[in-house]
Amino acid sequence: MSDGPPEKVEKLRAAIAASIHAHWKLFLVQGVVMMGLGLVAVALPHIATLTIEIFIGWLFFAGGLFRTLAILRTRRAPGFWLSILTAILALVLGLVLILRPFEGVLTLTMALVLVFLAEGFAAVVIAITVGRHLRNWGWTLFSGLVDFLLVYFIWQGWPGTADWAIGLLVGVNMFALGLSLTMTALAARAVGDQ
Repeated sequence: MSDGPPEKVEKLRAAIAASIHAHWKLFLVQGVVMMGLGLVAVALPHIATLTIEIFIGWLFFAGGLFRTLAILRTRRAPGFWLSILTAILALVLGLVLILRPFEGVLTLTMALVLVFLAEGFAAVVIAITVGRHLRNWGWTLFSGLVDFLLVYFIWQGWPGTADWAIGLLVGVNMFALGLSLTMTALAARAVGDQ
């Protein structure tokens, strides 16, 4: 007789718990590093905001440049003009973000708010899912709720919050995620010790 859906789900959960236990030190190191970087970003939100915005600009520029060069080698491929147009748009967007970072901060802040909404939802779902396997599942839930709280505060002060929001949001988010990883690692270690 084959395993039914409940048995498969339990096996999957047990495999996840075993994997987290096997790599708890890696989760711990990642959590501590994320907490440290988060504290730096929170302490210097204006600088962190501009740094992140310019970094994203360089990512768009590099991606657009490489895509343009790759597409130019395949001129007869279907969708060539649409592909070259999107590659050039990424290139131009990257240049705009690099050369005019203050204008790009508003758009990036709104995009980051959407990412945090999705990340908060995912953290809540994960916390509910693994809650039966780890004693400290509440830290993952806490991380998701912090994401929702940050989104609320940014939205309340929009657009005035944009000049420091990215640095602060990323900093607090990194700290909360680092704390969640650290506590998950410690819980996984404790589960294995029992």
